[in-house]
Parts: sequence; structure tokens; C-alpha cells
Amino acid sequence: MKYIRFLLFPFSTLYYLITSLRNLLFDKQLLKATSFAVPTLVVGNLSVGGTGKTPQIEYLIRLLSGVYKVAVLSRGYKRKTKGFLLVSEASSVEEIGDEPLQFFKKFKNITVAVDEKRVHGIQELLKQHSPEIVLLDDAFQHRTLKASIYILLTSYADLFTNDFLLPVGNLRESRHGAKRAETIIVTKCPADLSKKEQQEIAKKINPSKNQSLFFTSISYSQTLKGKQHLELKELVNYEVLLITDWLQALAISRSSSFFKSNY
Repeated sequence: MKYIRFLLFPFSTLYYLITSLRNLLFDKQLLKATSFAVPTLVVGNLSVGGTGKTPQIEYLIRLLSGVYKVAVLSRGYKRKTKGFLLVSEASSVEEIGDEPLQFFKKFKNITVAVDEKRVHGIQELLKQHSPEIVLLDDAFQHRTLKASIYILLTSYADLFTNDFLLPVGNLRESRHGAKRAETIIVTKCPADLSKKEQQEIAKKINPSKNQSLFFTSISYSQTLKGKQHLELKELVNYEVLLITDWLQALAISRSSSFFKSNY
């Protein structure tokens, strides 16, 4: 598979030219980008794949929703509808996607909406709910929006500095796009990541003076919650079947991190 992808290098070069021209036009303000008075925080990445955007959005919700009126706007990945929709108790995964529904069910004091056109989505949120802060999931490449803050995520096991543009690699745009972020977060780090390794990663990413760099890890619950609760340590008594596909593994989480967990 790796060698087949490298045969696609000419297409990767063409993709680079197209995405770089698009970014240049926005950087030079030859293409219009809309900003808002209300603070807008974008959480995104440069690559296709699971960098931990959902846990990061949830962290921001917990951090901010006790103080501000928070709204979350997502495109609604794989939903079967179009346009702006508010998430409600009657919403289904087919209508609004799984992650927006997850946000809505976990956090009752926020507004959740979906719209593939982020600018239009924010305009509708302001009309209907007047949020004080809007969190945008996976909108780093949505250049028609000029957000207040950009938070860029990159996975410890798959740093954007080690990757290549599609279709050779998994990058949606060139590594230079990282310069748009105010904050870069290396996600899914080992809990015992040493200072020395942090410095080595920082050297690879080479953040500018105006950028903050953080390292985070994910702590999993020790209880599986469903109709019956099950302690994870009890899984050793079961034969476990994990079913996934390559697209789901990229979009949600690399399954290798699951196997490395202490289950």
C-alpha cells in the first residue's frame, strides 16, 4: 500500500499547487473571509484522521460552559441532511451525525448545531440563540471563516511534520498551514512523555514566537457503560471482537491506540 501511494506523487504535487493557491488567495485577502464579533474557536488539524478533535472540543466545553453561553458548530460528518440544523432530543445520527449528537447528550447547557457552511451556521446561531462563544469542530481548512483562535491538533504517533500531502500521505494541506494556528497541541501522548522527547518534538514542529505548544494525553474510563456496567479489568475474562474499517479508523481514532491501552 505504501509503495502504491508513492506512485501517486504527481497527483500530490497537483494537490499542493491547488491548495497552496487557495490559501494564498485567502492570505492576500483576494478571497473573502468573514469574521464575527462573538469569539469563534476552531479546533482542527492538517491531516485526515483521528487527532482527538472530539475530546478537545469536550474539554473546551467543560472549561467554558460554566462561565459563557457556549455553542458548538459541526458540519455533521456523514449525515444524510444538508444545511443548518439545531440538534434536539428528536435528532438522529442520520440527520446530524454522531459527534454533534454526542455533544448534545453529554452537555445539556450548550447549543449544538450542524452546517457544512460554517459562516452561515454562525449567523443562524447568533440569530436564534445569541451564544457568547462558538466552538467549531474540524474547520481549520474552512477559510471563508476568519476565526478568533485556531487550535491545531497533531497526533504524537503521526506528527504532521512526518507526513505528506494527499494522496501520498494524509495531509489536507501543506505543513506551512500550521502557521495559521495560535495554539498547537500534540495529542495522545504517553502519560510519561519525557521533557527531552517534548523538546525533540518541539524542534520538529518549530512553533513561532506567537504560537503556544502543548502536549496532552487521553485518560480512558475504567468502566464500560451500557445496559450493564462492566469494569475494563473484567475484559480479560472475555473474548473481545473489534470491528472497524479503515475510514472509520482514520476519522475517529487509530485502533492501534486501543490495543496499546491497559484493557
